[in-house]
Amino acid sequence: MHPALWISKTGLDAQQTDIAVVSNNVANASTVGFKKSRAVFEDLLYQTVNQAGGVSAANTKLPNGLNIGAGTKVVATQKVFSQGNMITTDNSLDLMIEGPGFFEVQMPDGSSAYTRSGQFSLDESGKIVTSGSGFVVQPGIAIPEDASSITVSSEGEVSVKVSGEAENQILGQLNMADFINASGLEPQGQNLYIETGASGAPIEGTAALDGMGAIRQGALETSNVNVTEELVNLIESQRIYEMNSKVISAVDQMLSYVNQNL
Repeated sequence: MHPALWISKTGLDAQQTDIAVVSNNVANASTVGFKKSRAVFEDLLYQTVNQAGGVSAANTKLPNGLNIGAGTKVVATQKVFSQGNMITTDNSLDLMIEGPGFFEVQMPDGSSAYTRSGQFSLDESGKIVTSGSGFVVQPGIAIPEDASSITVSSEGEVSVKVSGEAENQILGQLNMADFINASGLEPQGQNLYIETGASGAPIEGTAALDGMGAIRQGALETSNVNVTEELVNLIESQRIYEMNSKVISAVDQMLSYVNQNL
């Protein structure tokens, strides 16, 4: 079997994966706090026919080797944690992180997950929770029923205005965390990430301090997907897919010619 068939087949597989990554980015172009992904490619093993530096004659070495590649593969999908744009809202529970860091939420099994999406709501007990799944934002701050307004400072301090009281009542401080390798976090869907061995342990700190981003109340971070860039990537992947298909077609014609004429 001609090796180019298998080499081009790996190219088709790799570009299919790349197109899937691009399509997921485009599909989440409107998802608050979403971070785009990119496919990471690697070439496969090489068949070494002649080794570079090998002796070709007396006192003479080969300046170049003869190595035949076996194709390519996608080895990773890497999250890009660049800052998204800001949109302002009138909701006091819409929070945006301007800079690095994640909000911490508690999963149903008691473990922690992390999110960049600050679309929060209140549950039946007054606790601040994620809007989509109702997971409690740590450290589980509950808003009193008689609170007339909620204020979240840039450092993450939550306070409320209670009727009949002159001073705001401070309820607590939102947990903030960051990671040495945020790209190593495992996406879980629902705008959530969980810690892995590659991400390292969460580094806790205070918003706007300790290297963390500041919290902006009444604002949300949009997806960092650039639709124009993704469409260019899609066209590039499509053309590479077509070229690999043409190689397979050319090899098929070559084998057909040999079969019919020899």
